[in-house]
Amino acid sequence: MTTLASTRERYGETLLSLGERNPDVVVVGGDLNVSVCVAPFGRKYPDRFFDMGAAEQNMMSIAAGLASSGKIPFVSTFAVFASGRAFDQIRVGISQSNLNVKIVVTHSGLVTGEDGISAQSIEDLALMCSLPSFNVIVPADARETEQAVEAAVETHGPFYIRLSRPATEIVTPDDYQFNVGKAATLREGSDATIIACGIMTSAALRAAATLADSGIQCRVLNMATLRPADEEAIIRAATETGAIVTAEEHLPHGGLGSIVASVCAQHRPVPMKLVALPDGYAESGKPDELLERYHLTPTDVEEAVRDVVRRKTSH
Repeated sequence: MTTLASTRERYGETLLSLGERNPDVVVVGGDLNVSVCVAPFGRKYPDRFFDMGAAEQNMMSIAAGLASSGKIPFVSTFAVFASGRAFDQIRVGISQSNLNVKIVVTHSGLVTGEDGISAQSIEDLALMCSLPSFNVIVPADARETEQAVEAAVETHGPFYIRLSRPATEIVTPDDYQFNVGKAATLREGSDATIIACGIMTSAALRAAATLADSGIQCRVLNMATLRPADEEAIIRAATETGAIVTAEEHLPHGGLGSIVASVCAQHRPVPMKLVALPDGYAESGKPDELLERYHLTPTDVEEAVRDVVRRKTSH
């Protein structure tokens, strides 16, 4: 039975718990506090909640000042506004100074659905992974979201944590343990490896289950941390399985696929295929319809695996 849970709601719940345990945790919000699930923190801790309105650049600058004063600021808005509208403030005010700011965004990727093209954040991972001091995390589900937010508080330095709008499938096991910079093996296999992040981790696992019925055994790696990426796990997958497919809800350049391809090119070249958005902008529609239209389904992952396995065995 599939269990669904909202990553943004779990973030809000975790933030409340952190607020109770750590008086240095503060929140900087805008005019989307209800949607990004930080409004409950503001009601419970009004003296530690700063509402900047629709001013994302100011949000980042205020957060930098709070971090410089010893606080642990969480800044939350939609992914498209945090990464795009406020990039200069993030780069100069937070990244270059390596400040302890935690940017947690929601409504990322394609599945903003009916909000349309202007709200689809499909370039954000390329932008944030370009910043040397940032930890960039794309949790697979609500369980990993909670652990990633907890880890962000315990780890000094800037974080970008990317969450979704709709509820998504819980894919991590009950005893799952998230570690910054480490990939998690969710399924063993020797014929190929699927490396996925975010909502595409579920698609990867479904594809692997279907492929197993036809005799192709896939390793599935949940690469929740894109920066710093787990290069060891990538090289080991390339060496032991000889073929890799990446799966992400992002444009094909600058995100997970680019990172994995770079590591493989330098250390262990193997047949690869990137399951990502086509190189262009999408339309408005329901999440499931958009994932199908833009080839981000388990079937698309399955076809990519079959392709790299054919290429591997043809040499």
